[in-house]
Amino acid sequence: MTALKIADEYVKAWTGGDAETALSFVADDVVCEAPTGRIEGIEGYRQFLAPFVGRLTRGEVLDVLGRDDRAVTVYSIDLPFVQNVHGTEYLTVTDGKISHVISVFDMAPMLKAQG
Repeated sequence: MTALKIADEYVKAWTGGDAETALSFVADDVVCEAPTGRIEGIEGYRQFLAPFVGRLTRGEVLDVLGRDDRAVTVYSIDLPFVQNVHGTEYLTVTDGKISHVISVFDMAPMLKAQG
């Protein structure tokens, strides 16, 4: 599969509430750079993604762009305490799996809502 197809299936899975399907597109040695810090390995990424996905009340894929071994996803989500949070992920695909994720989203609304 192409990076575009992998990214599309991945983001549709997690924004649809299915973390395990999303994780099936991720390499065991994945590296994720997120606003909360650097995450290494599939288990660490699972601990980052699954609880987040479990709290979604709405997820919408706005766009997926890709070429060669790179893709970008753009999404909008709602959580119980904050709505309409936009984010993006820059994904690198190696040997058919997502090997690197740069996750960009504004933490300010989430931190404000949590007090």
